[in-house]
Amino acid sequence: MFKRFCILLLVFVLSSCQTPVVKQKKIFFKSSSPIEESELITKESFRVGVLLPLSGDAASVGNGLKNAAMLALEDMNNPNLILQFYDTKGTPEGARDAADAAISQDVKLIIGPLMATEVEAVSKRTRNSGVPVVAFSTNETVLQDQVYTLGLLVGEQVERIVNYASMKGRERFALLLPDNSTGIVVAREAIKAVNNNGGKVVKIAFYPPDTNDFSDIVKKLTDYGSGNVYGGIEKNRRVDFDAVLIPESGSRLKSATAMFGYYDVFSPEVLFMGTSVWENTNLSKETTLQGAVYPALSRNYSAYFNKKYHSLFGVYPSALAAFGYDAVALASSLAKKNAYNLNDAITNPSGFSGINGAFKIFANGKNKHSLDVMKITSKGDVVADAAEHSFTDSAMLNDGSLSFLYADMPIIYGKDEEQFRTQMMGNF
Repeated sequence: MFKRFCILLLVFVLSSCQTPVVKQKKIFFKSSSPIEESELITKESFRVGVLLPLSGDAASVGNGLKNAAMLALEDMNNPNLILQFYDTKGTPEGARDAADAAISQDVKLIIGPLMATEVEAVSKRTRNSGVPVVAFSTNETVLQDQVYTLGLLVGEQVERIVNYASMKGRERFALLLPDNSTGIVVAREAIKAVNNNGGKVVKIAFYPPDTNDFSDIVKKLTDYGSGNVYGGIEKNRRVDFDAVLIPESGSRLKSATAMFGYYDVFSPEVLFMGTSVWENTNLSKETTLQGAVYPALSRNYSAYFNKKYHSLFGVYPSALAAFGYDAVALASSLAKKNAYNLNDAITNPSGFSGINGAFKIFANGKNKHSLDVMKITSKGDVVADAAEHSFTDSAMLNDGSLSFLYADMPIIYGKDEEQFRTQMMGNF
């Protein structure tokens, strides 16, 4: 059955970046129950299957994405766009069933699923049926031709922050990473990005992912006590890197950075850098991190989205919910273009614009968002380098080679060098 949802809202038009105008219309959306045709659903209708965990352990996230999708449907003001929601239950089996139901009901595009295991479970079926998928997973291993994501990927974050550091004259980089798959991905992307900018990753230190004791590993990374001094005293020494990347958050981030201060390594001599997970931790009182930087999604329209979401649903949205909005905005743009080849339209080199700022999607499933670089100050985080409003290049992220590792290896702590090389080549 159709549901009706009437409110006065601003209209955001994907890809055109037009000034918002006031419109009033009714939301029409469909659920995974059997479809009842009406005069509103015609052969020109652009059906989109939205696969989300509406029950199960991830139901709160899934319903937040659904709410954002409904909000976007109202804002797009596109009568040809029909959303059909399907519950994946947060499991691979549920995702397969949901994808089968969506495809059997003639959807032209699938938004979701949320988790990598779900995306992997539906990929063969959707590709065989020629239905593109725009998922929310941040696991790059499940992405491929016709299986895309809007999730914020590690590679694009690392590239953005390394490019910024290089622009500021930083040339020698150190990495402090968890000894897991995330750490290897960060190492791989950082080495590519630094190499592309003409710099060098000189040291990489790995630590147990569940530790809160960074004393030994940071001491090794900073070479403290080695006699590498200036002016005859340890405190005036200089480390052999001028930037360090730490993709941690919360108490572990604070513990790790405190040890740098303990071993006399401070900003601005060393630029401390993070990933978007830093945004979840209040760092304004961390002395060592004053002036540190990290990438974050553009906040240009976040105030609008947060306020409207709260007014409609009584709570503020999670950070992930905005991706649900942008996915529906993308679908609306595709519906209006009535493209013969949806995959070509999705991977348009010019990209699109949404609540999270400009973004574009590549043929291999990966994406690139326009990211702000945020700087930590005692009065709160401020924008150090604003995100792009549009994209003028079509190059993929970090497509450099890693073969130079065999000739110019960084110093590795906490892991065997040969094991590191093997994992860097993708055999983690």
